[in-house]
Amino acid sequence: MPASPLADLRGAPADRVRDALRDGDPLPGGRGFAGLLADPTSSDPTNREGPVLVRDVLGRQPLFVEEEALDPGTERRPTDPQAWDFDRGALDDPKSVPAGSIASTGGTERVWRLPAPGPTADREAALSAVDDAVSGALDDLASSVRSADREAEGDGGLAVAFSGGVDSGLVAAAVPEAPCYVAGFEGSHDVAAARKAADAMGRDLRVVDITHDDLRRAVRAVAAATGRRNPMDVAIAVPLFLTAEAAAADGVDRLAVGQGADELFGGYSKVVDPAEDSRVDADTVRGARTETVRTLPGQLERDVLALRAAGVEPATPLLDDRVVAAALALPDDLLVDGDERKVALRRVAAGRVPESVRAADKKAVQYGTYVSRELDRLARRAGYKRRMDDHVGKYVEALCAEEKPAGEGRD
Repeated sequence: MPASPLADLRGAPADRVRDALRDGDPLPGGRGFAGLLADPTSSDPTNREGPVLVRDVLGRQPLFVEEEALDPGTERRPTDPQAWDFDRGALDDPKSVPAGSIASTGGTERVWRLPAPGPTADREAALSAVDDAVSGALDDLASSVRSADREAEGDGGLAVAFSGGVDSGLVAAAVPEAPCYVAGFEGSHDVAAARKAADAMGRDLRVVDITHDDLRRAVRAVAAATGRRNPMDVAIAVPLFLTAEAAAADGVDRLAVGQGADELFGGYSKVVDPAEDSRVDADTVRGARTETVRTLPGQLERDVLALRAAGVEPATPLLDDRVVAAALALPDDLLVDGDERKVALRRVAAGRVPESVRAADKKAVQYGTYVSRELDRLARRAGYKRRMDDHVGKYVEALCAEEKPAGEGRD
């Protein structure tokens, strides 16, 4: 089905997007936008004629267009009702509209780029800016819950994807009545960390125990929703999908997540000593952080599509434009200080979450939930041995082809 005319533009009002297009403003407020801008010409200095498709600079809202419609030689236009959608599965040959771009007759054009400010010289001013931005974004999240409660008692409500780290801890602290969910295999790091953090915060926690049957089913669902079958993307999205699915089964329709914090605030180990780390090209902390931020559009597309496939809409307060702007201006030592990562975010978390949560170290979700480990185990049991090139990828392909690989079911 094509996008509903009632939801042609998601994430921001049309006037705000028109102003952002006119001013070249990549962070005009909110948490991203995408869709059809019916009348850009009233504020667009380049005087484009007719409607255009737009997608924000970080790609926080997925948007797809039929590849054929981008060909200047075809009569089909990207903005035709049947040529674009928020759901890639609604199109025959979907192509993602690049983050920060518009799509119109003749193809796509990059119109927004992330700002690249120098580091704020005053350390306290930099911390204050992050504190104000995070406070504002979390207050907005809390206000949205209160507004929904006032408007309709039958509203599905909000839950929090909770892994026990500072990111999800901050989000959960902002909405104390929201239920918390974590998914993982028995004995996994994320489940143990979430239980410990929930106890420290006095929160109830719903643990989603993943089984091998759940893993197989979720792999197929995630691959279908995202169009991705590589083991890394699948293993990252599967626990998010299963968390969201459990919340949706309980009547939740929005899931608050801590996405973006690691990229924006220097949460990856490769940012600590980039000059000695082959995983990044940069040789400075800020440069390496910039490289991780540039991975966000691809990651967010995957995660949003997986969450929607599970039946919930994501809420992403740490990807608010105010937070993005404040994080991009941080100096090196407020990103990484010795072995401590996400320094600024941990500083502003003081007093908002218990010390054990503020200082908690977190594993990547695919490892912390044991999803990568168990996917590898299933692949080997099914005959895809490690000596084979991309043995897990071959197993995922077999699952997605709805074949029953040899040996499946021997848990």
